[in-house]
Amino acid sequence: MSLQDTLETNIKRMIDFLIYSKNFMIRKSPFKAMVIYFVEGLKDFLTMNKKKKMAQYRLNYHMHQFQKMEQLIAENNQHSFLRGNNLNETR
Repeated sequence: MSLQDTLETNIKRMIDFLIYSKNFMIRKSPFKAMVIYFVEGLKDFLTMNKKKKMAQYRLNYHMHQFQKMEQLIAENNQHSFLRGNNLNETR
């Protein structure tokens, strides 16, 4: 094998590699995907405070509903320690 054959083989391999790389870039478009992920992450970061406020509101709402349910259960329960100042009249 001569030097010219070796150079031709290596150049052909490099050209094939570049063609495969170009086809991969067209098929998968990693830069476009990276930009999309970056934009989504940026949106999540910028809306974090709003999402936190919404979650806090939902938590407060459910805690209030839970306290109302506990109060109703305690009012309808026969045990005096759950009713507060009301006496248990069945004893």
